[in-house]
Amino acid sequence: MAKTNGKEKNEFESPLKKLREEVGLSQQELASRIGVAVSTLSRWERGKSPAMMSVRQMKLLCRELRRTLDELPDEFGPLQK
Repeated sequence: MAKTNGKEKNEFESPLKKLREEVGLSQQELASRIGVAVSTLSRWERGKSPAMMSVRQMKLLCRELRRTLDELPDEFGPLQK
């Protein structure tokens, strides 16, 4: 694991978690803003289930993460080597 700003970061960290943290949102805040359960968002970040969202939820996710759809990762779970 690499250290960043005194915190240990898993080199296989979820791209969704990274984007969420970059905009300063907790799992609870993001889940609430896009209309999914916190447990659902957690499963996406851990790669335990695929992200299945409506078009409206995708638009909300893009707005909250300040990214276009094209800028979102294809997979939200931890990156594998």
